[in-house]
Amino acid sequence: MALQPFDLLKTRLQQGDSVHHRNVSILKATKDVLESNGMRGLWRGTSASLIRNVPGVALYMTSLTQLRFLMASSNYFTVPITSDRAANPTHAGSVLPKLTNTGNLLAGATTRVAVGLLMNPLTVLKARFESNIYAYQTLSGAFASLVRSGPAELLRGVSAASLRDAPYAGIFVVFYEGFKRNASLIFTPTSNSQSSMLHSASAASAGALATLATHPFDVIKTKLQVRTENHYQGFVSTVRTIWKHRGIRGYFDGASLRLSRKVLSSAIGWAVYEFILMNIWT
Repeated sequence: MALQPFDLLKTRLQQGDSVHHRNVSILKATKDVLESNGMRGLWRGTSASLIRNVPGVALYMTSLTQLRFLMASSNYFTVPITSDRAANPTHAGSVLPKLTNTGNLLAGATTRVAVGLLMNPLTVLKARFESNIYAYQTLSGAFASLVRSGPAELLRGVSAASLRDAPYAGIFVVFYEGFKRNASLIFTPTSNSQSSMLHSASAASAGALATLATHPFDVIKTKLQVRTENHYQGFVSTVRTIWKHRGIRGYFDGASLRLSRKVLSSAIGWAVYEFILMNIWT
């Protein structure tokens, strides 16, 4: 909820200027929101974000944990236990199974795409509430309008979302586990607070790398979900339109806002996630 303004402004930047096809600066987007709706306008779409992100994150974390433990039963995906202190979960302040990079990549990508597909209608709803193109007044009315538009609208942008989510989650889990493992070799946590700091720093670093690597697909997804012009109705045509009007810069609109939100949310979310697991299983 505290990070909602980052999401709203990111959507406004990514949707672009529908008349001149030019970039909208963060300052201009913020000014427009404040002039139109005041401070409350920065939190428009909070309810849509909550009904998308709360069950989405819970489902993703739960499914990822179960899948990783399932994969840990296979010798192909499990890192052999050695005398190395990094192989001992108590040294890294974590009870999660140690998988190979391939295992972490597959677990993250598979889970994220599956959850993203299931939650896509709510993702579309969230993006359109944050946009100023749609005049939605209530969540129920907006969702009813989306349902009436048919399956194509409920799944709009799912291809771009999958191309964003699969590498994002895979890269994140691989680098998160790598940062966590290597950091524990230098600094062995001896308390829950130290473990949480290690997890936060590892998640923030992994989140930054994964965000930058996948941001172009986030821009494409947003345009597919909120723009109504014919040249934004397909994945390929959207890619071409962005290139035509904005060049390579167009694929990184809103990158600083998404990066800020992802770094903060990853640092908080994964530290809490690992802390809960440690207290449940220890």
